Amino acid sequence: MTTNQCDIGLIGLGVMGGNMVARLLEKGHTVTGYNRTRSKAQWLIDKGMKFAESPKAVAAASDVTFTMVTNAAALSAVTEGPDGLLAGIGPGKFHIDMSTVSPEVSRALAAKVREKGADMVDAPVSGSVITLQQGKLSVMVGCRENHLPRVKPYLDCFAAEITRCGPPGAGQAMKLINNMVLFQNVLAVAEALAVIRRLGLDPAKALETLAKGSADSFALRHHGVNAMLPNKFPEKAFSVEYALKDISYALELAKIARIDLTGLKSAKAALEKAAAAGHTAEYFPVIAKLI
Repeated sequence: MTTNQCDIGLIGLGVMGGNMVARLLEKGHTVTGYNRTRSKAQWLIDKGMKFAESPKAVAAASDVTFTMVTNAAALSAVTEGPDGLLAGIGPGKFHIDMSTVSPEVSRALAAKVREKGADMVDAPVSGSVITLQQGKLSVMVGCRENHLPRVKPYLDCFAAEITRCGPPGAGQAMKLINNMVLFQNVLAVAEALAVIRRLGLDPAKALETLAKGSADSFALRHHGVNAMLPNKFPEKAFSVEYALKDISYALELAKIARIDLTGLKSAKAALEKAAAAGHTAEYFPVIAKLI
């Protein structure tokens, strides 16, 4: 298998998965895709993507098959059963899962892929649709050491930073740790902004000042300035629902590590409050509205 002779598949053509296909097509790759609702993939078909009628058909037609779905249940739905990825994958092929699930789920799936003579790489991402479209995602990889050079050329199509974090499952662990830090930082910015406004300070100038000192963070400069300050929390961005899903996986890790993550529990409480107030589908910095 070489980069120039590889057929690529992608299962899960939502906002992130669809834009990944677009990047792969732009780079000249042949791509076969699957989505439960074909109409949502039409824009990619128009760009030259081949549409398959099942995950099995995608894996059978591809040397490297990506999955990008919402959670463990969705991953199971596209990999298991007579029409699933596992029924179509075979010796010498790769499955690259870019979903965010628990390390345990990822390792169990990797074992099933190996039973088929193929190999799996867990490669969850950090970034947004915009950074994806720019080819600047950060990818956290869990795989055998000799596998990264073999799949990196395909990850390079939409990533600027690709880091092997350890063996299978390690990429998922690092993604959850990344989000642990992110959610707590966003909560801190939301609380700071609430105090700023209550005291009558200029919010824009206050965030600018914080960004120049030791309180600076990506959460402040991105989520604070672009979402909380203008009070814009669109749907189809990384939602409260997805954030709570990742927190549940992170708390599973904490239980295994026997650590009480009090800060993450505070972020979880804020997100649960937002969900209870009807903001489940909105961009997760919407927690600022409730503080």
